[in-house]
Amino acid sequence: MNSKSRKGTWLPLWIAIGIGLGIFIGSKYGVLGRTGRVDGFGKMGAVLNYVRESYVDSVDMYNLVEDALPNILQELDPHSEYISAEDMKRVNESLEGHFTGIGVSFYILKDTIVVTSIVPGGPSEAAGIAPWDRIVLVDDSVVAGKSIKNEDVLKKLRGEGGTEVKLGIKGADSNEIHDIIVTRGNIPTNSVNASYMLTDKIGFIKLGTNFGFNTFSEFISAISKLKSQGANSFIIDLRGNSGGSLEVVVSMVNEFLQKGDLIVYAEGRDFPRTDNYANGSGISKEDDVVVLIDELSASASEIFAGAIQDHDRGLVIGRRSFGKGIVQSQRLFPDGSAVRLTVARYYTASGRSIQRKYEKGKYDEYEMDAINRYLKGDYINIDTLSNNLTLYQTLGNRVVYGGDGIMPDIFVPRDTVGVNSYFNTVVNSRLDEQYAMIYSDSNRKKLSSFDTWSELYRYLRQQPLLMNLVSFADNNGVRIRPYYIQESSDLFEKNLHAYIVRNFFGEEAFWAAYYKDDPLIHKGIELVETGKTKRESIINEEYK
Repeated sequence: MNSKSRKGTWLPLWIAIGIGLGIFIGSKYGVLGRTGRVDGFGKMGAVLNYVRESYVDSVDMYNLVEDALPNILQELDPHSEYISAEDMKRVNESLEGHFTGIGVSFYILKDTIVVTSIVPGGPSEAAGIAPWDRIVLVDDSVVAGKSIKNEDVLKKLRGEGGTEVKLGIKGADSNEIHDIIVTRGNIPTNSVNASYMLTDKIGFIKLGTNFGFNTFSEFISAISKLKSQGANSFIIDLRGNSGGSLEVVVSMVNEFLQKGDLIVYAEGRDFPRTDNYANGSGISKEDDVVVLIDELSASASEIFAGAIQDHDRGLVIGRRSFGKGIVQSQRLFPDGSAVRLTVARYYTASGRSIQRKYEKGKYDEYEMDAINRYLKGDYINIDTLSNNLTLYQTLGNRVVYGGDGIMPDIFVPRDTVGVNSYFNTVVNSRLDEQYAMIYSDSNRKKLSSFDTWSELYRYLRQQPLLMNLVSFADNNGVRIRPYYIQESSDLFEKNLHAYIVRNFFGEEAFWAAYYKDDPLIHKGIELVETGKTKRESIINEEYK
């Protein structure tokens, strides 16, 4: 027999031996984990080690874990989450109330960065940058053109405190570029957007999108300022505020409650009940108060509104809140990322759970709840969901509802008059904001000559802004639709007036102009002036 025929004879035997040996080795050593019984923790680690050691291609284990963690945590509830290091930095900036940068607000107008305002006392003011200057170079790199985006600009202008950035600046009325060196520093971010007098006795405080670590000090400053101007009643606007620090909101509510009043408590499976009480040190314990909420008011906003409501301390008006009432414990990783885990639920003084209901595995429906409520008409009709909620009693034995956010004492529908397809197209494309910026830039000498925002506002009301906006939108691909334009005219003019006012008088003036005819604010004023925010009237439900 030749060698070739001998090899062919033995080949099936060697294959059989190889298969048998593979099965033996697999059964002997292929079990993941070190013990016969592997729990969830052991399985996870064993699988990751198996992938790292044996997967056919090289694997970036860091990115694999980064992608896996969010999916694992989202299986628990809608709010437990993994936050990457990059996202965590932005979260901390929002809560801490500051970031490091050069201290300007800007708008990208016609592919050019236009400075709209300067932070008083900030690095840019010290360096001599002025509103309406154009930033065309950053560290000798051109920053202009259709590809430039807000996030790109922020990355270039922000950085470590104490570092320098060289800017090529072109004045508003000059073609000459001159270099300015700016040293980055801490820039405050205000969480109280506005505080001003509505009447001789009623002060208004508008909170921003969250409760940050500086919110309480800003809130106290706002109250003190308004009291010095004669305020003895307050309308607190929490619309659109998604919440934040528990300690901050407890301190804020404390200003309105009596010593010993229970503000909120928390309780969970492995989280013993913790109570938060007012300490009696508040400076507004006798002042009338109205709280404004809407479908985007969440978490700390709901704690604030629920405490005022449960103690019959004031009236809550608007629309049912979002319904996020959970305690989250945060654990940080060395790389700056973090895990936020739900460990308990918040309850108001009457025992109401703020958290709205959710079903495991149906979190898309949970996230879509606000949109679904809109489609069902909950924002424009009296909210009938109270029929399905649990009844509770306030300290004054009034009926309130719990288990699905905070139900307001007085429902005020969302104003949808004028909201049509044309309006949505223009606003979603930000063409109204863009036109307001172009108008402001083109007429800045005249518009900056007014001493107060009210004077500028009256002037703007006499200008043909709407028709100019329509032409501008038409030139940008939004065809003219006369009926819809007429229907939306008041909304467009409100937006334009407020945007232009902000360009010259800042954020507080923007809200004062934007809310000039706001139905919730007018309702709040009416309730205060007719004495219906007094405790006796509230308990007797004389406001209805």
